[in-house]
Amino acid sequence: MKKITILITGLMLAAFTAQAEIRAGISLSAGVFDADGASEKFAAGHNSGGGDAITTKSTEDDAEGLFGIGSIFVEKAFGKFALGLDYVPHSLESETTENTRQDGNVNKVQIDFENLMTVYGTIALNDNIYAKAGYMEVDVNTNEVLATGGSYGNTSLDGYVLGLGYDRDLDNGAFVRVEANYMEFDGATLTNTTDSNKSVTADGITGYGAKLSIGKAF
Repeated sequence: MKKITILITGLMLAAFTAQAEIRAGISLSAGVFDADGASEKFAAGHNSGGGDAITTKSTEDDAEGLFGIGSIFVEKAFGKFALGLDYVPHSLESETTENTRQDGNVNKVQIDFENLMTVYGTIALNDNIYAKAGYMEVDVNTNEVLATGGSYGNTSLDGYVLGLGYDRDLDNGAFVRVEANYMEFDGATLTNTTDSNKSVTADGITGYGAKLSIGKAF
Protein backbone atom coordinates (compact mmCIF):
# COMPACT_ATOMS: atom_id res chain seq x y z
CA MET A 1 0.00 0.00 0.00
CA LYS A 2 2.80 2.39 -0.95
CA LYS A 3 0.54 4.93 -2.67
CA ILE A 4 -1.72 5.31 0.35
CA THR A 5 1.32 5.75 2.62
CA ILE A 6 2.57 8.63 0.46
CA LEU A 7 -0.85 10.26 0.53
CA ILE A 8 -1.11 9.87 4.31
CA THR A 9 2.32 11.47 4.72
CA GLY A 10 1.23 14.41 2.59
CA LEU A 11 -1.95 14.77 4.62
CA MET A 12 0.01 14.81 7.89
CA LEU A 13 2.39 17.46 6.56
CA ALA A 14 -0.54 19.62 5.51
CA ALA A 15 -2.04 19.24 8.98
CA PHE A 16 1.12 20.38 10.77
CA THR A 17 1.94 23.25 8.43
CA ALA A 18 -1.43 25.01 8.51
CA GLN A 19 -3.77 26.32 11.15
CA ALA A 20 -6.92 24.29 10.70
CA GLU A 21 -9.77 22.66 12.56
CA ILE A 22 -9.39 18.97 13.42
CA ARG A 23 -12.40 16.68 13.08
CA ALA A 24 -12.68 13.02 14.06
CA GLY A 25 -15.47 10.47 14.27
CA ILE A 26 -16.94 7.11 13.33
CA SER A 27 -18.98 6.00 10.32
CA LEU A 28 -21.32 3.18 9.36
CA SER A 29 -21.63 2.33 5.66
CA ALA A 30 -23.90 -0.05 3.77
CA GLY A 31 -24.48 -0.78 0.12
CA VAL A 32 -23.80 -3.19 -2.71
CA PHE A 33 -20.66 -4.21 -4.64
CA ASP A 34 -20.66 -5.68 -8.13
CA ALA A 35 -17.67 -7.56 -9.61
CA ASP A 36 -17.85 -7.17 -13.40
CA GLY A 37 -16.43 -9.77 -15.75
CA ALA A 38 -14.99 -12.14 -13.15
CA SER A 39 -13.47 -15.02 -15.11
CA GLU A 40 -11.45 -18.20 -14.75
CA LYS A 41 -9.05 -18.85 -17.64
CA PHE A 42 -7.46 -22.14 -18.67
CA ALA A 43 -4.57 -21.81 -21.12
CA ALA A 44 -3.39 -24.55 -23.45
CA GLY A 45 -1.63 -27.25 -21.45
CA HIS A 46 -3.93 -27.07 -18.43
CA ASN A 47 -5.33 -30.45 -17.38
CA SER A 48 -8.95 -30.05 -16.28
CA GLY A 49 -10.34 -32.63 -13.86
CA GLY A 50 -7.99 -35.40 -14.92
CA GLY A 51 -8.94 -35.24 -18.60
CA ASP A 52 -7.00 -34.17 -21.65
CA ALA A 53 -5.30 -30.79 -21.84
CA ILE A 54 -7.66 -28.13 -23.19
CA THR A 55 -7.14 -25.06 -25.30
CA THR A 56 -7.54 -21.50 -24.03
CA LYS A 57 -10.88 -21.10 -22.34
CA SER A 58 -12.60 -18.39 -20.30
CA THR A 59 -15.70 -18.79 -18.14
CA GLU A 60 -17.14 -15.42 -17.13
CA ASP A 61 -19.62 -14.44 -14.46
CA ASP A 62 -20.68 -11.35 -12.53
CA ALA A 63 -20.83 -11.40 -8.74
CA GLU A 64 -22.88 -9.08 -6.56
CA GLY A 65 -23.06 -8.78 -2.79
CA LEU A 66 -24.27 -6.52 0.00
CA PHE A 67 -21.83 -5.00 2.48
CA GLY A 68 -21.93 -3.29 5.85
CA ILE A 69 -18.78 -1.79 7.40
CA GLY A 70 -17.73 0.52 10.19
CA SER A 71 -14.82 2.96 9.97
CA ILE A 72 -13.01 5.73 11.82
CA PHE A 73 -11.93 9.01 10.27
CA VAL A 74 -9.89 12.10 10.98
CA GLU A 75 -9.69 15.24 8.88
CA LYS A 76 -8.44 18.80 8.78
CA ALA A 77 -10.67 21.64 7.63
CA PHE A 78 -9.29 24.64 5.72
CA GLY A 79 -12.24 26.98 5.30
CA LYS A 80 -14.70 25.29 2.95
CA PHE A 81 -12.15 22.56 2.08
CA ALA A 82 -11.13 19.51 4.13
CA LEU A 83 -8.58 16.69 3.79
CA GLY A 84 -9.23 13.40 5.56
CA LEU A 85 -8.31 9.78 6.15
CA ASP A 86 -10.91 7.02 6.62
CA TYR A 87 -9.86 3.54 7.84
CA VAL A 88 -11.86 0.32 8.24
CA PRO A 89 -10.32 -1.56 11.22
CA HIS A 90 -11.96 -4.91 10.44
CA SER A 91 -12.09 -7.29 7.48
CA LEU A 92 -14.97 -7.71 5.07
CA GLU A 93 -15.46 -11.41 4.30
CA SER A 94 -17.07 -12.85 1.20
CA GLU A 95 -19.19 -15.98 1.16
CA THR A 96 -17.48 -19.30 0.36
CA THR A 97 -17.91 -20.42 -3.24
CA GLU A 98 -17.75 -24.13 -4.11
CA ASN A 99 -17.12 -25.76 -7.49
CA THR A 100 -17.26 -29.52 -8.13
CA ARG A 101 -14.69 -30.80 -10.65
CA GLN A 102 -15.28 -33.53 -13.21
CA ASP A 103 -13.37 -35.98 -11.00
CA GLY A 104 -15.68 -35.30 -8.04
CA ASN A 105 -13.25 -33.18 -6.00
CA VAL A 106 -14.52 -29.85 -4.66
CA ASN A 107 -12.76 -26.48 -4.90
CA LYS A 108 -13.61 -23.86 -2.26
CA VAL A 109 -12.73 -20.15 -2.45
CA GLN A 110 -13.35 -17.36 0.09
CA ILE A 111 -11.95 -13.81 0.02
CA ASP A 112 -11.16 -11.33 2.79
CA PHE A 113 -10.91 -7.58 2.13
CA GLU A 114 -8.69 -5.95 4.75
CA ASN A 115 -7.09 -2.58 5.58
CA LEU A 116 -9.48 -0.53 3.48
CA MET A 117 -8.15 3.05 3.54
CA THR A 118 -9.43 6.17 1.85
CA VAL A 119 -7.64 9.50 1.53
CA TYR A 120 -10.23 12.08 0.53
CA GLY A 121 -11.01 15.72 0.05
CA THR A 122 -14.29 17.56 0.48
CA ILE A 123 -15.58 20.96 -0.59
CA ALA A 124 -18.59 22.70 0.96
CA LEU A 125 -21.12 23.68 -1.70
CA ASN A 126 -23.19 25.64 0.85
CA ASP A 127 -23.71 25.62 4.63
CA ASN A 128 -24.76 21.94 4.67
CA ILE A 129 -24.11 20.23 1.31
CA TYR A 130 -20.63 19.03 0.35
CA ALA A 131 -18.98 17.06 -2.46
CA LYS A 132 -16.29 14.44 -1.89
CA ALA A 133 -13.58 12.68 -3.93
CA GLY A 134 -10.98 10.21 -2.69
CA TYR A 135 -8.40 7.55 -3.44
CA MET A 136 -8.88 4.04 -1.99
CA GLU A 137 -6.72 0.98 -1.39
CA VAL A 138 -7.65 -2.43 0.03
CA ASP A 139 -5.74 -5.69 0.62
CA VAL A 140 -7.35 -8.77 -0.93
CA ASN A 141 -6.53 -12.11 0.76
CA THR A 142 -7.73 -15.29 -0.94
CA ASN A 143 -8.52 -18.34 1.19
CA GLU A 144 -8.99 -21.34 -1.04
CA VAL A 145 -9.01 -25.12 -0.77
CA LEU A 146 -8.22 -26.48 -4.24
CA ALA A 147 -8.14 -30.10 -5.32
CA THR A 148 -4.79 -29.45 -7.03
CA GLY A 149 -3.28 -28.10 -3.81
CA GLY A 150 -2.53 -24.77 -5.48
CA SER A 151 -3.57 -21.26 -4.47
CA TYR A 152 -3.99 -17.80 -6.00
CA GLY A 153 -2.13 -15.71 -3.42
CA ASN A 154 -2.99 -12.20 -2.28
CA THR A 155 -3.01 -8.75 -3.88
CA SER A 156 -4.19 -5.18 -3.34
CA LEU A 157 -6.64 -3.09 -5.32
CA ASP A 158 -6.66 0.65 -6.06
CA GLY A 159 -9.79 2.67 -6.60
CA TYR A 160 -11.62 5.93 -6.11
CA VAL A 161 -14.76 7.21 -4.42
CA LEU A 162 -17.10 10.06 -5.33
CA GLY A 163 -19.73 11.28 -2.92
CA LEU A 164 -22.33 13.88 -2.08
CA GLY A 165 -23.34 14.52 1.51
CA TYR A 166 -25.32 16.57 4.01
CA ASP A 167 -23.54 17.88 7.14
CA ARG A 168 -25.36 19.28 10.19
CA ASP A 169 -23.66 20.87 13.19
CA LEU A 170 -24.83 19.92 16.69
CA ASP A 171 -23.98 21.32 20.12
CA ASN A 172 -20.43 21.53 21.54
CA GLY A 173 -18.65 21.02 18.22
CA ALA A 174 -20.38 17.74 17.36
CA PHE A 175 -21.78 17.04 13.89
CA VAL A 176 -23.68 14.39 11.96
CA ARG A 177 -23.43 13.54 8.25
CA VAL A 178 -25.36 11.51 5.72
CA GLU A 179 -23.53 10.67 2.50
CA ALA A 180 -24.18 8.83 -0.78
CA ASN A 181 -21.14 7.29 -2.49
CA TYR A 182 -20.06 5.68 -5.74
CA MET A 183 -16.91 3.51 -5.55
CA GLU A 184 -14.81 1.78 -8.19
CA PHE A 185 -11.76 -0.50 -7.89
CA ASP A 186 -9.42 -1.57 -10.67
CA GLY A 187 -9.35 -5.21 -11.71
CA ALA A 188 -6.67 -7.80 -10.91
CA THR A 189 -5.40 -11.11 -12.26
CA LEU A 190 -4.05 -13.88 -10.02
CA THR A 191 -2.19 -16.94 -11.33
CA ASN A 192 -2.40 -20.38 -9.71
CA THR A 193 0.81 -21.16 -7.80
CA THR A 194 0.95 -24.77 -9.02
CA ASP A 195 -0.46 -24.30 -12.53
CA SER A 196 0.72 -21.22 -14.41
CA ASN A 197 -1.77 -22.01 -17.20
CA LYS A 198 -4.68 -21.23 -14.86
CA SER A 199 -5.65 -17.74 -13.67
CA VAL A 200 -8.56 -15.83 -12.17
CA THR A 201 -9.41 -12.29 -13.28
CA ALA A 202 -11.84 -9.65 -12.04
CA ASP A 203 -12.20 -6.85 -14.60
CA GLY A 204 -13.39 -4.35 -12.01
CA ILE A 205 -15.44 -3.84 -8.86
CA THR A 206 -18.02 -1.08 -8.51
CA GLY A 207 -20.12 -0.18 -5.53
CA TYR A 208 -22.94 2.09 -4.38
CA GLY A 209 -23.44 2.92 -0.74
CA ALA A 210 -24.78 5.21 1.95
CA LYS A 211 -22.77 6.39 4.97
CA LEU A 212 -23.82 7.79 8.33
CA SER A 213 -21.09 9.62 10.30
CA ILE A 214 -20.96 11.15 13.77
CA GLY A 215 -17.99 13.24 14.85
CA LYS A 216 -16.62 16.17 16.76
CA ALA A 217 -14.51 19.18 15.87
CA PHE A 218 -11.57 20.16 18.10
